[in-house]
This record gives sequence, C-alpha cells and structure tokens, in this order.
Amino acid sequence: MNRRRIAIACQGGGSQCAFVAGALKTLFARGVHRRFQVVGLSGTSGGAFTAALAWLGLLEQARGDRRPIEDRILACWRDLTAQTFPEIAFDGICVELLRLVERGFLPTFATSPSSLRFALSSRAAAAFIGRPEFTDLRVLLSKHLEFGALPALTQPDSPVLLVSAADVLEGTFKVFSSARNEISIDALLASAAIPTLFPAAEVDGHMYWDGIFSSNPPVIPFLREQSMGQVPLAEEIWVIQVNRSRNENVPETAADIQDRRNHLAGNLSLRHELQLIEILNLLLKNGAFTDQFRLRLGLDATEAVTVRFIRMSQELEQTLDYPSKLSRQPRHIERLLADGEVQANGFLDALPAELQSEIGFEGESAGLH
Repeated sequence: MNRRRIAIACQGGGSQCAFVAGALKTLFARGVHRRFQVVGLSGTSGGAFTAALAWLGLLEQARGDRRPIEDRILACWRDLTAQTFPEIAFDGICVELLRLVERGFLPTFATSPSSLRFALSSRAAAAFIGRPEFTDLRVLLSKHLEFGALPALTQPDSPVLLVSAADVLEGTFKVFSSARNEISIDALLASAAIPTLFPAAEVDGHMYWDGIFSSNPPVIPFLREQSMGQVPLAEEIWVIQVNRSRNENVPETAADIQDRRNHLAGNLSLRHELQLIEILNLLLKNGAFTDQFRLRLGLDATEAVTVRFIRMSQELEQTLDYPSKLSRQPRHIERLLADGEVQANGFLDALPAELQSEIGFEGESAGLH
C-alpha cells in the first residue's frame, strides 16, 4: 500500500520552539514515520535545529539504528534548558531585565552583538556558567548532530531537510537543502542568527541572519524539485506553528505592541507561502495549471496540497510574551514541551476518518520521557 507523503514544517520562535520539540516527539513516538512517508522536514531558527534532530534520527533509523527519534530531540532540549543554579539565575535575571525594559521601567542600551563589549560580556557569562552547551549554540549542536556521518547516511531518496536564512548583504532569501548537500552546523547557526543576539553567520562566503526574515518555516520548497531532488513531492504539509495567529485585544501598552509585532513578523512569510499554495490548489483543481506555466512559476506539484496545523493551546499562548522566547527556565520549557505533546496527540486523533482507518496509530498518548 502506498503511504501518504507528508512534510513537516517547524516554525521558529526562540525557546518557545520547545513546543515544536514536544510536538515532534509525540508524532514520532506514535509512529508517524512508519504510517506515512515523511518526505521532508523544514525549519527556521530553533525550529530548524529541532527539525534537524528528527531528520537525522530518520536517516539513522533507515540504516538500522534503533534509538527512538524522540529521545534525540528531548536530549538536545534538556541540554539547552537551564540546569544549574548559575544557569537558572543568569537566565532569570536576563529575561526579567528585558521585561522591565519593555515596560519602560529601565532605559534601553543598544549593543551590537559584533561589538567588543558584547563579546567580553558573553565570555564573562560563559565563564561564570561553565557549561558550554548552555552558552554556545555551536557546541550544543555539534554534540547532538553528528553531521560528519551524513555522507554515509543520505541516499537520493532520503527525506530532505530544508533550513531558511536571510542573506544580509544580497537581500535575498536562502533555503539550504540536504538534496543539494547544503546542510551543516553553519547553516543551522545562520538560520538562528537573531541580529540582536548573534553576529551575522557566514556560510560559503555569504553572511546570514535569522530565517524569520525569509521563510518561517519553508513550505513552498516542499513543492519544488529544485529543493527536493529525487524525493517525491509532499501531498500534505503539517505546520507546527509557534507564533500566535489571532489576538484577543488590540495591544495598547508598549510591551503588548512589541509582542504583537513579533507575532505578525514571525507569521508574515508563512502567510505569503500559504496564499501561494491556495492559488496553486485553485489552478490545479480547475485544470488551469499547464506544464508550461508550472515551469515558469517554479512549482512542480501536480496535485492539490493539503496543509494542516499543530498550534499551541490558547491557555498557553496567553501566558507568553516576547521575553519568554529567550527564557530557558526548566518550568517554562517543560510547559511548552507538554503542550506540544498534547496538541500533537489531539492533531493525530482529529485526522480525517479515511486516514485514521487506513493507517491507524501506535500506542496512546505517551508522557514526556
């Protein structure tokens, strides 16, 4: 029986991407990769390296590795979470100071992450904390993502990983694709290079900032052979969304305005890509999408694409502000992981009846490891 082809797109949003980790953990714990054909994963910033963890787990399982994919995801996020007293104290102070600045109780001091002062303060904080996995994203990713093993793991028909970043100098948008052998630690660091926290990241002579400016997350590339190589294009795209779509009230305070602007900016590129899929589906359903026009548009899909969403609960969304995207407090991360698990379980249980009866799912709702 042919398995339905799905791609999973993971939005970026700082430490709130622990929600993505919880959702991916549940999807794979319930055997989605055995019931569907996962043709690709994509991500931006924190969503990018979380997607990369799942992607590498898929590649290793295809070669006989029996380690659960979800274990790899959770291990990395535990390392990212504040653990020791210095880590918890430092993280808590930084986040609360940012909240005081946003609320107008403290002045703003603009500092470039490329400045000597910023570099010295970062080194001092790293020395105080002592655990490099908490203070150095390259160290963390190198520990949990063995990219040196990729040549032996990847095949032409392996699932594809797509990672987005914005070229600072060229003003263009980049989607790194494993089908073009472009995935590396540097590509993930480029996607996570938030301009106010990290200097621009260099990859192959180009300087990149956070992928929130380009694709958050990449969706349209799942429908292009240029990005997917020899892997079949997706029939469904599942978007794990971090940034809130709706707001209950019009923001009035400076902090609320900043928070809502961040939501809108985080969803802007996603909305544009989804609108393009709506147009594509309309043309396909009405037989108006000729091979010639498809070539000119750069989309290779020949059948309508279904897009589904896994979103945070409203109860959790209402408790999150922009500074919480920088918080790595254990309780905060656990809440996000747990909500990701709950929402992913609900998502799977609510899939259309024809999918439920055709494939079934393994196990019940599993608790966090």
